[in-house]
Amino acid sequence: MTKQTRVSNANMMNFSEKLGRFSWVMFAPMCLILIISEIILYSAGGGSWQPFALSQLLKIIAGMCVFFIAAFTNIKFWLKSAYTIYAIAAILIVLVTFVGHTGMGAQRWLNLGFIHIQPSELFKIALVMVLARYFAWMNSVELSKFKNYIVPALLMLIPFGLVVMQPDLGTAISIALITIGIFYIVGANKKWFLIGALLAVMSAPVVWYGGMHQYQRERIITFLDPDHDAKGAGYQINQAKIAFGSGGLIGKGYMNGSQSQQSFLPEKQTDFIFTMLGEEFGFFGAFTILFIYTITIIILFWAAKTCRNRFGQLVCFGFMLNFFIYYFINISMVLGMVPTVGVPLPLMSFGGSSLLSLMFGFGLCENAHIHKDQQLSAKGS
Repeated sequence: MTKQTRVSNANMMNFSEKLGRFSWVMFAPMCLILIISEIILYSAGGGSWQPFALSQLLKIIAGMCVFFIAAFTNIKFWLKSAYTIYAIAAILIVLVTFVGHTGMGAQRWLNLGFIHIQPSELFKIALVMVLARYFAWMNSVELSKFKNYIVPALLMLIPFGLVVMQPDLGTAISIALITIGIFYIVGANKKWFLIGALLAVMSAPVVWYGGMHQYQRERIITFLDPDHDAKGAGYQINQAKIAFGSGGLIGKGYMNGSQSQQSFLPEKQTDFIFTMLGEEFGFFGAFTILFIYTITIIILFWAAKTCRNRFGQLVCFGFMLNFFIYYFINISMVLGMVPTVGVPLPLMSFGGSSLLSLMFGFGLCENAHIHKDQQLSAKGS
């Protein structure tokens, strides 16, 4: 089959043909992580579907609907809608600043009555889409010009500032790293990264004294000196280390984790769910989930490399970065390797906004794979 024939077939695919191109290899690890999540959340509820497992199951069902819609809609639609989705996500972040719901000391959610949503989670996927569209048709000459990075930098910086104000430092860091990662992938001049790093170091004192809340400074101090405030700022991470370390090689057994079951471990269903997994299933359980995450990254990388249209390729690369940043920061945090920040473990932690956004992202990557031979223009035609 010639290249022209493959492209023509891709442009005229019906649903059954799209289903034939569906990557079960990409779908399987996502489902496996979701199953493990339900198992751990059932334990977090004390051996009950309430209050976590059943609620999360309903969110997973909704997420599957989002996934399949994202996967089987023609890729041209997502190309044309990239700026619109970005605008919606950015507007929602602005709304959070003025009318957001405050929980756990941060104003990050919008209360829609029947559900609370965290727009910054959707924004990370929207940012990947808009940067993918922006850079998709630039040649190497255009990509070497500094001026062509000003607009995408602004697309990141304004919402980044609003997210920092919420405050949500973990999501803000993720947004910055996704943007920097995509800049690197498309071929930005390496010296710009060096200059940016130097500016970041030089601005550190200003950020420390003028841009951070006291509790955020306490978290960094506790990271550098875990015994600084063992019963205050250091309580979470110290309990996490005790729980994870006590799991040993094979763990204490399902629903037998003393730290988690007796509520010594805070936020065991969200940010510290990896610790609970390690306590109950030990090194074996922790290694298993890390292995699945690593396989997922490899599959996303493969989807990006085999996609023949630049938009789909950059969407896969961008989402791969997003997914990696999620689990790298979360696991590093609970092991005491980085300061404590609010980043959930992808597809594992209890919560709807992160789950739905990630499953939307997986659907877009599946879409890119299904339409990997489809030619696209800047207008999506």
